Amino acid sequence: MGQIWLGIYTSVASGSTKVQEIEHDRDLLMNTSVVNSVVLTELTKTGKLRAGVNLSNFLLVTDRAANGDPIGVSPDIAQEIASRLGVEVEFVCYPDPGAVCDAAELGEWDIGNIGAEPQRAETIAFTSAYCEIEATYLVPAGSRLQSISDVDQSGIRIATKGRAAYGLWLEQLVRSGSIDASFDDFVVQGLEVLAGLKPRLLRDVERLPGARILEGKFSAVQQSVGTPRKNTNAAAWLAATVEELKASGFVAGAIAKHNVQGLTVAP
Repeated sequence: MGQIWLGIYTSVASGSTKVQEIEHDRDLLMNTSVVNSVVLTELTKTGKLRAGVNLSNFLLVTDRAANGDPIGVSPDIAQEIASRLGVEVEFVCYPDPGAVCDAAELGEWDIGNIGAEPQRAETIAFTSAYCEIEATYLVPAGSRLQSISDVDQSGIRIATKGRAAYGLWLEQLVRSGSIDASFDDFVVQGLEVLAGLKPRLLRDVERLPGARILEGKFSAVQQSVGTPRKNTNAAAWLAATVEELKASGFVAGAIAKHNVQGLTVAP
C-alpha cells in the first residue's frame, strides 16, 4: 500500500520537494487513525467536512432522508471519512458530476465523491477508486451493431447524459440534460446507440422490444474521493484512507447494506 500511496501523492504534489516531505511524515500520514493538524485544517475549514455528492448516480445515492440528506454508498463513504476526522459531515448536493467538478474551484466542498478522469484531475486530486460501474451500449431492434468495437466508426450517433464520466471518453455524441432525456433522445431521434451505466441500461432494454445490450464494456466508471488540488496533505491522507476502507471491507459492506446491484469494489 505504501508505494501506491506515495505515487498518488507525488502526482498531486508534482514536485520532488513534496516527495521528500512525504518520506519525512510517512508514518504519521499512513496511519489514517491519526490526523495531523495540517490535514484537519485543509479538510475542515468550516469546522465540518463538506462533502460534495452527485445526486444523479442512482447506484451511489439510493434515497434521501427526511431532512434531505442523501442516503447510499457515496454518503456512507463521506460519513466515515468525517468520523475519522472527528467532525460532522455536511452534504453539499449537486444535480450531476459536472456541477460537482465546477464547484471545486469555488471552494464549495472539501471532498467530492465523483468519477476520476483526466479533465477533472486538472483541478481535483483524486484517490484511487473505491468502487466501479461498467459502462456499455444499448442498440435498437434490427441494429447491425454486434460488438463494442462496432460502435467506433463514422456515422454512429451515440446518445449520452451531458457530462457523465463515461461520456467524456466518447465522440460523435448527442448530449442530453439527464439520463431520462438521453433515453428519450435515443428513441425519438432514432439514434444508433445509447451509452450508459449497465444497471440503468438493463432497465431501459425492457422498455424497447427487440433492443439489445452489447456484450462487454467500453469503460468502467470508477468512483473516487477528490479534494481540491491545493489540499496536498489531505490528498495523501485521503488516498491512504480509501485504500484502508477497501481492504477492511467497509466499501463492500456499504454496497451490501444498500443492496446495490451492478456496483463492485474497485481493485
